[in-house]
Amino acid sequence: MGVLDGKTAIVTGSARGIGRATAELLAEQGAQVLINDLDGDVAEEASNEIKGETVAFAGDLTKGDTPDQLVQKAIDSFGKIDIIVNNAGYTLDAPIHKMSDEWFQRMLDIHTIVPFRVLRAAAPHLREPAKKEKEEGKEVFRKIVNVSSISGTMGNAGQANYSAGKSAVVGLTKTLAKEWGQFKINVNAVAFGYIETRLTASKDDSNTMEIGGEKVQLGIPDQLRGMASMLIPLGRPGTPQEAAGGVFFLCSPWSNYVHGQVLNVTGGQFTGMTT
Repeated sequence: MGVLDGKTAIVTGSARGIGRATAELLAEQGAQVLINDLDGDVAEEASNEIKGETVAFAGDLTKGDTPDQLVQKAIDSFGKIDIIVNNAGYTLDAPIHKMSDEWFQRMLDIHTIVPFRVLRAAAPHLREPAKKEKEEGKEVFRKIVNVSSISGTMGNAGQANYSAGKSAVVGLTKTLAKEWGQFKINVNAVAFGYIETRLTASKDDSNTMEIGGEKVQLGIPDQLRGMASMLIPLGRPGTPQEAAGGVFFLCSPWSNYVHGQVLNVTGGQFTGMTT
């Protein structure tokens, strides 16, 4: 028996990295999980590999009505939504004097607009059941976890766009906590520090992803990677599985009275990657 038996979950950007580890943990604990990725083949592969009941949904969530389609896929597959983890994202780094309008807007689109649209699309499927439960005198908790970053809470050189998008996630989280608390929908965020993923791997030609037909360079300079032991009191970056643990807590019954909070999962790091 898992603590999430009978629950259903949407995890965006869940075919790789932290999203994949989160989907695996939620499924391991009994949840039915919708796996989402830009690449349909990768999403299907992850869905097939993860033990438990899963379904795949491929699509660029920044485009058109894709967030609505994502939510509808969950409803068609599972009949309801109990958990949403807004995790999808990537980075486009440059100092502000070299940053284009397009790069700034793209980070706002994926890190702020997408969670907003996913949650707006899901609102009827979260609020309406809660209204009926309230009339019946029942307390049933549902969970929203928005993924932020210490780049958003503390700033980070070279990431004005990413930091702005991730900071906005905090405002979105705290506002929805006020709006949806009456429906027993816990709305929280996690702010990750240095977690070992494609976004924090070495910045080289092999570490890229394709978005809208364009190759996007991922990773951070090795000089910054080498600073991890000095910046992080625990002495090393976190693993995707450790990051997923923080998300899982906010999806679990143990977080029923945790609301409108930002959980730092950083190994004790209390600054950005650079001062």
